[in-house]
Amino acid sequence: MPNAFLAVFAKSPIKPIEEHISKVHEASQQLLPFFEAVYKKDWEAAAQVRKTIVSLEKEADAMKRDIRVHLPRGLFLPVDRTDILELVSQQDKIANKAKDITGRVLGRELEIPEPIQQEFHAYLQRCIDAVALASEAINELDELLETGFRGREVDLVVKMVEKIDEIENDTDQMQIGLRKFVRRSEANLNPVDVIFLYRTLEWVGDLADTALRVGSRLEIMLAR
Repeated sequence: MPNAFLAVFAKSPIKPIEEHISKVHEASQQLLPFFEAVYKKDWEAAAQVRKTIVSLEKEADAMKRDIRVHLPRGLFLPVDRTDILELVSQQDKIANKAKDITGRVLGRELEIPEPIQQEFHAYLQRCIDAVALASEAINELDELLETGFRGREVDLVVKMVEKIDEIENDTDQMQIGLRKFVRRSEANLNPVDVIFLYRTLEWVGDLADTALRVGSRLEIMLAR
């Protein structure tokens, strides 16, 4: 594995970072079928999807460790090695969050109230949209490297990061609306479930927040 991984770095020092964000994005996408099962209270199906997320998170974690171990210290890049490692660390948090969300929901068998399922799903999708765009931006790194982190490619990535910021703002507003519903419904819900619902809304929102941090780390790399 180390030799193979070093061979990838020799071919493209950026490729492992791009492959890592793709794996992270794949893990976050699995939240959609996971919550589809939750809406139906099909806990067995939800458990199966969680297994997939856990597997993807482990793969992403292994990729992160390989990047940390094998990223050459003398690598000649127009970006700092520390910035690359911090970028990968932020990316990895997205897969971790997807795993944590499913563990909390499944462990509690937490039901999403039927009146907000549609709004919740739109909120979840929007948060995953932010992750998808972060993945798209990271996959421009090879082109950025070829242009020496200058020119039109930089403008394209900056616009992508700005779009992630817009999406993250959208998710903030959507979360506010969902929290208002939970607050109005507290008297009719199990008090412990209310706590879990608030935390689930927060953690789903963290997907978009972390995607924005990935974009921000990329902007920092461009600025240097």
